Amino acid sequence: MLNQQFLKAHPAHLIALGFGAGLSRLGAGTVGTLWAWASFLVIQLWLSPMEIGLLIGASTLIGWWACTITAKHLGVADPSAIFAQFAAFVLFRYFDIAKPGPVRWADQTFKGFGWRGGWGILFDDFVAAFCTLLVIALWRVI
Repeated sequence: MLNQQFLKAHPAHLIALGFGAGLSRLGAGTVGTLWAWASFLVIQLWLSPMEIGLLIGASTLIGWWACTITAKHLGVADPSAIFAQFAAFVLFRYFDIAKPGPVRWADQTFKGFGWRGGWGILFDDFVAAFCTLLVIALWRVI
């Protein structure tokens, strides 16, 4: 079980776990999402849309670093996990490139200009990631 000591042991842990929001006993993903949304509501008061875009780009790189370090410290990056990580990568790339079923729907529904186009660029990736997680979850259950 993760605790406050782990959270404070490295700055990457603090970032990857949403400053503790990701440690919630009930609905950690929901609490983390609410924390991110509240952060956006505050940030948009001071930043322009262009600055928010740049912040999202930088945050993606920082988040990648933080999650990689945190996963390593949790033991997720041990050699026995390499096959599972590779399988997840291959599955995601399949869903993102071939765009079967729900991924195709997400890609076609949100194409266009303005918010639709910007959202569409991300949304089909989210759906592809969800499909990847679903396949992995089913694989682990079976």
